[in-house]
Amino acid sequence: MRQTHQAPDSITIVTDRQSSSGVFARRHGRVRTHAQRLVTHVRIAMGVRPTIAGVTAGGKRQITLMTTFAQLGVPRDLVQRLARDGIETPFPVQRAALPDALSGRDLCGRAPTGSGKTLAFSIPLAISATAAAPGRPTALVLVPTRELAAQVADVLRPLAETRGRSVATFYGGTNIARDQRRLRHGVDIAIACPGRLADLVRRSDLRLGEVRSVVIDEADRMADMGFLPEVKWLLDQTADERQTLLFSATLDRDVDVLVRRYQRDPARHELASAPERRGDVRHYFWQAVAGERVEIARDIVRTMAPAIVFTRTKRGADRLTRQLNRHGVRAAAIHGNRSQSQRERALADLTKGRVAALVATDVAARGIHVDNVGVVVHFDPPASDKDYVHRSGRTGRAGADGVVVTLVPPDRSSDVRSIQRTLDFREHLDTADLRCLRDRSTGHRRTAAPAGRSTPRSGSRRPAGNGQRRSASTRRARNRRRGARAAR
Repeated sequence: MRQTHQAPDSITIVTDRQSSSGVFARRHGRVRTHAQRLVTHVRIAMGVRPTIAGVTAGGKRQITLMTTFAQLGVPRDLVQRLARDGIETPFPVQRAALPDALSGRDLCGRAPTGSGKTLAFSIPLAISATAAAPGRPTALVLVPTRELAAQVADVLRPLAETRGRSVATFYGGTNIARDQRRLRHGVDIAIACPGRLADLVRRSDLRLGEVRSVVIDEADRMADMGFLPEVKWLLDQTADERQTLLFSATLDRDVDVLVRRYQRDPARHELASAPERRGDVRHYFWQAVAGERVEIARDIVRTMAPAIVFTRTKRGADRLTRQLNRHGVRAAAIHGNRSQSQRERALADLTKGRVAALVATDVAARGIHVDNVGVVVHFDPPASDKDYVHRSGRTGRAGADGVVVTLVPPDRSSDVRSIQRTLDFREHLDTADLRCLRDRSTGHRRTAAPAGRSTPRSGSRRPAGNGQRRSASTRRARNRRRGARAAR
């Protein structure tokens, strides 16, 4: 739980004004206005949410930006606990969110992974959580993946224990009997994936009526993974009078439903993320009948490993893993039926080169963050353009080049063409040609864009794929559409 960001403990802005007679009184309003402008400039430069305080003697108005945890209102025992872990200076998202969160207000935060948002909600949660009866936690954190649940627990547990509160994680792939035993002993703060939490509620092992502090972390990923119906069902069972903190990398329509339905006049904070450095990513769509796909996938992995290969079902992932191993390609499966230790071992094996490929399902893919993946193979074409974007985003990370290959059986060609159309690829399926994977002049190749993403976004407009450009008339039509959207 160590933060490496460096920032000054405080920033002081001093404005000189006469304090004798009535001059200061007459000009006091102007002093504050002038100081506020200075504060605004500093806020823009540093991403700081400032708090103005203090008037010095001698007629100097002193404005101090609150940039330590103590100044932000964090109790002394938690400040000391953070200091023991080497955390003394809050990140921008923490400076922005903590005053509102500590005051009990609902909060909607847009912040990317790695911004420090976990600590931003862990501190108020550790403070607000109360002692719980068996099976009735008083605080809840909802997360999309078991990996994120473990990460949140690592940050939150030391703070909660400082306050005498217990923390437990609940997610699939573990023995549910263990969860039931912990709930019977009492858990104050539950960190859970929606699926396992819903199972425990339906079994009557857990009741959420006493939950008065809720955190929804990475809400956009939960929407992408199809968890929103269960999230809503769970939130409907929490106390009516509660504080709800929501964090998401995007605030699109699906996430906005949660904001409007479950938050009351939330404070809104957005932290701009630095663009991710992306390499060149080329996209291929190859025709492949069912009997050829395993051999083509084998050859792709041999040519471009390390690889992540996506299947539609967990059973399909296990079957393809066995087939690849029989063909001499070391592979490991990762999906919802694998235990946490099996998932971690598979990721470690790919990172260290002990396996050439991970075979994964869409849900498992949301927890995969591995740099230097050479190729993503859609063994089963994705169900939607959004799934295509998420799957394909596993390659081309951290400035490395990448390749994406979709194997298209005859019965899925129309679905794939629809995805191509939505993402502005050329609607065309090629025959498999392994030689082009090493030829960087082929395929849909795009240099990293200013937005930091070379893989097309869902619903966005990109140049045509498979090495071809759209005609001038098509480009003009596209520009007219963009202009119309900008005018709106």
